[in-house]
Amino acid sequence: MSSTSGSRFPLLPILVSCASALAHKQLSSFPEHGRVAVVALVFAFCFGLYAILSLLLNMTCESDPLSETQKLMAKFTCQETKQGIKVDSVIDGYNKLQDDAHTTQTDRNSNYSALVNAYYDLATLFYEWGWGQSFHFANQFRDENFRQSIRRHEYYLASRLDNLRTGARLLDCGCGVGGPMRNIARFTGLPVTGVTINKYQVGRGNELNAQAGLETLCRSVQGDFMQLPFPDASFDGVYAIEATCHAPDRTKVFAEIFRVLKPGQTFACYEWCLTDKFDKEDPAHRLIKKQIEEGDGLPDTAYTHEMDAALEAVGFDLIETRDMALEMTAEELRAGGRTWYHPLTPSYNVLSQRFQFTPVGMPLTTTLLKCLEFMRLAPTGTSKVQTMLQQGAIGLARGGEQGIFTPMYLCVAKKPLK
Repeated sequence: MSSTSGSRFPLLPILVSCASALAHKQLSSFPEHGRVAVVALVFAFCFGLYAILSLLLNMTCESDPLSETQKLMAKFTCQETKQGIKVDSVIDGYNKLQDDAHTTQTDRNSNYSALVNAYYDLATLFYEWGWGQSFHFANQFRDENFRQSIRRHEYYLASRLDNLRTGARLLDCGCGVGGPMRNIARFTGLPVTGVTINKYQVGRGNELNAQAGLETLCRSVQGDFMQLPFPDASFDGVYAIEATCHAPDRTKVFAEIFRVLKPGQTFACYEWCLTDKFDKEDPAHRLIKKQIEEGDGLPDTAYTHEMDAALEAVGFDLIETRDMALEMTAEELRAGGRTWYHPLTPSYNVLSQRFQFTPVGMPLTTTLLKCLEFMRLAPTGTSKVQTMLQQGAIGLARGGEQGIFTPMYLCVAKKPLK
């Protein structure tokens, strides 16, 4: 999914945090006799601006963007050491994998694990900062805020896993840092195991599980969902939220889910898909598809009807499939609802992350991140990562507006008893 949300990624908090961080980093070089006065002046300005912005932003945002930005910048300083990567090398390698001049579709499919792992090494910090701990979309109905829409979307999927009893075990297939896993564990009261291919996400997910007091219910493990590290018939329910789109072959990933699911039990997912409105002969449509794939770590993108066929091919009985994006009707929009792609559309409100998608905000965001790199407050290559994610978000918004793409194709399927 894309890297940003509607209320948590404005540019102003970055500027304030940068000022504080730069002052702290550079003041050691000032002459001793002037340091106290300069420190007092700089920090009085920064904290005064912080207080004013916090008041304004807390009146309009669901969380404190300044606090989230400070956390992000703290993570930037140790990202390469903690993850054991060089951001600039990883983003260059990732971009080469997605470049049709260097790599074919067949190459991307065969190297899907390297592509997806590199993507989440780069994107996870931005995801958690800009979107929260649940890396997926949701329509936002009238009288809902962003977080409520995210939880409602997760709870509905969990409610489709029938025949669950006390002691049942659930699998989150492609769990990210575990936001849905924790919400669904609370909702059902059942233990949930999450699997992700990315080592950093495993550690971060288990850290957040402990912080939430859910370490006895929730557990993240590292694994490839094309080869799930679990015995046959291990789980009473399996779900995936915008995750199996990273698989190069839907039939193979669904076969693995079928294998670890107990007979008579249910698999439910939201899937990223092209709709029947997508025209592969239309250059504009092909560009949107490419932007989504490059900006979101996808080897390829399947049609909705290919999902149905893949599930049936491995032995599932289809209970229901439908595009839940279509539930956002014109009437609901007039009443104050918002489409899933609304957070990715341009706005000149500088207190909103949507500002970055404007002609002014796009170069400003890139320039700001390059300044952070120059000041060694962010790893070299961070601006390239944001550019990649930004292009993906633009493709998603255009795909949603034109109805050629959906991130919430609902599939509910049951494994037969025999």
